[in-house]
Amino acid sequence: MTARSSRKWPVRIAAGVAVAFGAVTVLSGGRVLFGGTAAQEAAGDAVPFVLWFNFLSGFGYVLTGIGIAMEKRWGAHLALALVAGIAIVFALLGLHVAQGNAFEMRTVGAMTLRLMVWILIATVAVRDACAK
Repeated sequence: MTARSSRKWPVRIAAGVAVAFGAVTVLSGGRVLFGGTAAQEAAGDAVPFVLWFNFLSGFGYVLTGIGIAMEKRWGAHLALALVAGIAIVFALLGLHVAQGNAFEMRTVGAMTLRLMVWILIATVAVRDACAK
């Protein structure tokens, strides 16, 4: 096994996680946004701008995962853009909370997980792009 092929596993895993994470994000966000009253009530005090960002970014997650799998430099660029976008929305959520507005604690947990996952994916993608 060469050093080049052993470097492929992290890239493949990152791409797969990105696509899977995107699909789950689109499905779960879409269920709350378009699933009717019962789905919205189950979501509790969901913050609309966070919900819409997460839903729409799910499509970007899938596209980014495809780009990473295809070893395209734009996949790494999109991963970095997603990290920046998630961080900005997370900061805005913090401002929303600090202003005393309603929110779900699980949203804070989900945003923390989302940011950590995308930092890892972006790190793998950028390292791969820079190694070429």
